[in-house]
Amino acid sequence: MIRIVALTETGLRLAEYLVDHIDGSTLWYRPKPFTDRLREAFTEGDRLLLIMATGIAVRTLAPVIDNKLVDPAVLVLDESGHFVIPLLSGHEGGANQWACEVATLLKAQLVVTTAKPYLAPVYSVGMGCERGCTQDHLRAHLDRCLDLAGIGLSQVTEITSIDIKADEVGLIALAKSLDIPFRTWNKRLLTTVDHLLNSRSEYVFKTVGVYGVAESAALYGAGLLTGDSAELILTKQKTSKATCAIARSFPLQQSGQEPEWLKSASKNNESGN
Repeated sequence: MIRIVALTETGLRLAEYLVDHIDGSTLWYRPKPFTDRLREAFTEGDRLLLIMATGIAVRTLAPVIDNKLVDPAVLVLDESGHFVIPLLSGHEGGANQWACEVATLLKAQLVVTTAKPYLAPVYSVGMGCERGCTQDHLRAHLDRCLDLAGIGLSQVTEITSIDIKADEVGLIALAKSLDIPFRTWNKRLLTTVDHLLNSRSEYVFKTVGVYGVAESAALYGAGLLTGDSAELILTKQKTSKATCAIARSFPLQQSGQEPEWLKSASKNNESGN
């Protein structure tokens, strides 16, 4: 559900326009009690498009913000619709992309402050499993995890695991059936991303030498693909036989590459504008 919230008459006109053009949206005009209703909608996972001052939005939602992996997307717009700001869950919750769509609809200025918003990320899937786990079981688990992460199979660059799984028939068959590379890493390499893990298992560490196969493999693989740091967009998900996690990394910008605004400014200066 998308809640479009306005507090002023000018904002109401913008909200009515947006409701007419955004499927699945409802309009709240000066909802009462304001704080309780917004916090309830947020905690229930509703996307929020707030036509109000950023400070009001921040102070209202601050007590119920959890983390970027679970919080819904929140946009803030000025009442005239000149600016669109993805306030929360820019990457994970899709607020950056949503804000871009709204800005395009309104012919407004998109204001994005998150890191590298216009670079296409790479996604690495880390998987672990018990010996002999079937391809069908692994595929079903992978599909569920992709749905949870909100990405498609076509966006996955690789399936990864620890090196003791290099001969795991189910994982090999899964990657081959999807035409995706299957790569494995030794524990020395995987421990370099320990500080990025969401969950740490002493049992797994005593067994294979890393605190988590799926998260470690996904993080290390994604970072290796881009040469930059990686982050989990889906923490470890378990079945009775397998684990899966998904990490993302953004390619490093080429050294010396000019930002687009600087290119435009340079062109204007050269033309005498």
